[in-house]
Formats: sequence, C-alpha cells, structure tokens
Amino acid sequence: MMRILALQVLCLVGTLMLCRAGQDRECDNFTDLDFHDSFIGTNLYVRLLLYTRANLECGQELSHHRFTAQLLFNLSRSTAFVIHGYRPTGAPPIWIDHLVHLLARQEDMNIVVVDWNRGAANLNYFTAVTNTRRTAANITGFIQRMQEEGASLDSVHLIGVSLGAHVAGFIGAMLGGKVGRITGLDPAGPMFAGVPPEERLDPTDAQLVDVLHTDMDGFGLRGAHGHIDFYANGGSDQPGCPKTIFSGKAYFVCDHQRSVFLYLCALNHTCNLTAYPCSSHTDFLNGQCLQCEAFKPASCPVLGYDLSPWRDNLLKLGQTRAFFSTTSELPYSKTSYRVDIVTWNQYLRWGVVILRLHSGKNVMETRMDNKLYRFEQYTSTRLLAQFDEDLYPIQKISLRIVTGNVIGPRYKLRLLRIRITPLNQPARALMCRYDIVMEENMEVSFRPIPCNESNA
Repeated sequence: MMRILALQVLCLVGTLMLCRAGQDRECDNFTDLDFHDSFIGTNLYVRLLLYTRANLECGQELSHHRFTAQLLFNLSRSTAFVIHGYRPTGAPPIWIDHLVHLLARQEDMNIVVVDWNRGAANLNYFTAVTNTRRTAANITGFIQRMQEEGASLDSVHLIGVSLGAHVAGFIGAMLGGKVGRITGLDPAGPMFAGVPPEERLDPTDAQLVDVLHTDMDGFGLRGAHGHIDFYANGGSDQPGCPKTIFSGKAYFVCDHQRSVFLYLCALNHTCNLTAYPCSSHTDFLNGQCLQCEAFKPASCPVLGYDLSPWRDNLLKLGQTRAFFSTTSELPYSKTSYRVDIVTWNQYLRWGVVILRLHSGKNVMETRMDNKLYRFEQYTSTRLLAQFDEDLYPIQKISLRIVTGNVIGPRYKLRLLRIRITPLNQPARALMCRYDIVMEENMEVSFRPIPCNESNA
C-alpha cells in the first residue's frame, strides 16, 4: 500500500519518473555529449523523445516500430517534431525544455524531440550536413508508420532549427509535401546557399512553410524559402548582439540563436511580433509597407504558432516577405506608429525626422534617418516611428526636422497636418495636430488632439 501511495505522488510531481502500466520508469533524456565526442567524431543515431501534457518533465523514448507499446503517444492528436541543428560542443540545446513546455500550452499534442546529437556533434560541419539526409530518412520512416496506424499528415508540424530546418525540408519532400506545416528557424546557410530547392528547405516541402531569418550574413540562409519569410531587423544583425570578434563565442552564435528566442517569446505571448509584408527591409523602414492590404479582413501577420488567420492568403500569394523590428532583450517588441506629415513649404528642404513622445516624466525618442525625406509644397510624407517602450497615454509630442543647414538662415517649414497612427494598438485613437509652423533644426512641441477624419 505504501508503495502504491508513493508511486501516485511521484506521478503527480512528474519530475523524476514516468508512470506506466502501474510501474515506475526512468526518464529518457536528450543525449549529452562533450567536446571530446565532437573531436573524435560521432556516428549517427536518431532517438525520438516523446513529451505530452501527461509527461512534460519526463521524456519517453519512442520505438521506431512498435506503436502499440507507446501508451502516451496518441495518433489522433497533432504531432510536432522538434529538430535541432549542428552541435559542435555536443551539449544539449538550452532551449529544448522551454520549447516543449510552450508547445504543450498551445494545444494537447504529441511533442517529439528528435535527438540526432550523435551525428550533429562533430567538429567537422560537413559531416553533420551529410547526416541531415540520413536523419530525415529515419524520421520519414517513423511518420510513414504513423500513417499506417491511422495518423494524418495534415496534423504533422515539423519545427527545425538551423540544420534542423533543412532536415524538416527533406522529410517534407520525402512525404510529397503533404505534411501540414514546417517552421524553419534561421535555416543554416553554409553548404545550402545557392543550391537547388530540392537540396534545402523550400515552400513545396509542406502545405505551409514559415521561416524566420535572423543571421543571413552569418550562419543563416539568405533569400525567401517559405510561403512566408519573417525577417527580424532585416534578417541579419540583431540588436544587443556583439559586433566584434573580441566578444568570443557570442559574436558567432548570438544572431543565429536569436531566432529561437524570438520564437519562444512569440509562443509565450510575451511579445507581439507583428510583421509587415514588404518587398525590402528598406521600404519597410521608410514606412511604405504598413497597410497589409493583402491580408484584410485579417490584420498583419504575427510571428508565432497560430498562422490560421493568414493561411489562405499566404497560399494564394505564393511567397511573402514580412519584416519587423525588435529590441535587444525580452520582451523584444517595439511600439510602432505610422507618421503622416503634409508640408507646405516655400522652399524645398531635405532632412531626417526626430520624434519624441512624452507621458508624464517619461520620454521616448526615435530618429527616422533611414534616408533623407523631401519636404516641399503640399507634399505628403509617410514615416515609420519605432520605440523600445510603449508610453501611454501620450500627453505631448516633440518634433524636429534636421536638414544639416548649420551656417545659413533657418528656413521655416509649415506642417498642414501631422497624424500619428498606433500600429500595435489599433483600438487607440489617432493623434493629430494641424497647421504647425516650425524652423528647420529646431524642436517644436505640441499636445496631440483627436483627428478630424474629414481632413484625414
């Protein structure tokens, strides 16, 4: 009796043992190797570790063949496969447990961590690349046996990180592009740049392919490779990551790893990473792509687990590039405003715009200097203003147009209207001000008033 009671308590805690068929069972953990293993090289061996809401703290290694013995694996549920990338040190990925827990929050599903560390842990990157095909074949065989037992490919979601994104693509291709979805987190670039689509992740590998780019000028892959490609801060250099080699390991991996941390943040609903479809990052920063007309009545796409509001339009559009900006640390989200200015100047002026928002004693400033903007008679200028924090309510606005004129007379600029539209909080009121006369290089401050829609 005491043994039964103790076993029941252990089941509730769920941290050390897994209870199955009335007996205790040790947890199956991700393979933990070290630098010595990577140095001498490893031979590929693929393990599949199952997690569900019933055993979140204790993985169960799945048999590749005997489904009947796998009591926690429910073929009627959706199944997410989490596939890691290159592991030069042999250590388990630090993000695995966090991702498993966050996926379990999204829905009651099978979460299968693909442990191919014996194959990815190798100082020779090219060996790991070679092993991606063999890993994909192994997992494809497992999914085919799932199908034979009644599972639907529609319910399969492959989430691949770096090299794991291409493993996911190979699996999808072997299954005829019929798996429900592939999510690629900064697909690896070395050995995959410039190759044909069948040799890397591409949109034909699944019914829906979404890709997040954070290190295209380093370990990530340039270009567009999904039905929707999200580009964080342009897809290359990430805020807060080291800029010089003297920072050590972080200089090499920070941008690349940011894709995982942004995805975790999105799954946790800690950050709202709204992306704006655009032809280029420059056009996005210039405020030319803030409408999301192609996705109405839905809003702009949001990075995360649920892409169902945009799925139909994404499939119709073929390939969509979408851009967003982040801060350097959690919660990563920037607060964005669309700024529309109508000027009536006597003289043509070129300049950049500095905008400050005031809320009590708190002040946030942004400099819109991606290019020189043209201000002349009855010219409408649209800008994107992004801030690291969300100040609310906005009690005062300060504006300065910097033209670089430091020796001549200051020319006046007349603003017929400035309209500031909150993009992250569409329920908030638009802020306007009409007929402002200012001098170049001099700041003018004003209190915003409700917009007169008849003049908007």
